[in-house]
Amino acid sequence: MTTDAAIRVKGLQKSYKDLHVLRGVDFDVATGSIFALLGSNGAGKTTVVKILSTLLKADAGTASVNGFDAATQAADVRQSTSLTGQFAAVDEILTGRENLVLVAQLRHLKNPGTIADDLLKRFALTDAATRRVSTYSGGMRRRLDIAMSLIGNPPVIFFDEPTTGLDP
Repeated sequence: MTTDAAIRVKGLQKSYKDLHVLRGVDFDVATGSIFALLGSNGAGKTTVVKILSTLLKADAGTASVNGFDAATQAADVRQSTSLTGQFAAVDEILTGRENLVLVAQLRHLKNPGTIADDLLKRFALTDAATRRVSTYSGGMRRRLDIAMSLIGNPPVIFFDEPTTGLDP
């Protein structure tokens, strides 16, 4: 185990009634690295992500993210992370640009419009920036969702099934 882990999981357990989803999961993720958690459907990958992102409590074990305990320092974990779930979490009533500006404002960042414009360009969404997201294709929504996760340069970013809906 490394001493400078961005994520540290030790003995993680989670059950849903009689279904044991996680049974003593251990791993460390080094700061600055890319880590992929692979497994078959139902293996507990999303459950681990939900615990690490404070959306779910573990039954046993410990999980820390960016040095913060996921169970006891949830607000600090959320402040230093970003999550892109399995399904795009975008507001379909807003435009693509408005979605990005909103997230930048929620993170209390300076120049949210500039941040939005930079990400729209980076994710090839500039031409659709002023259209309502309800008119976007699935792949465009997914790109926008991923762009939203990058706002504020969080030290830890969780992607759950990140390639869903994207072209190869």
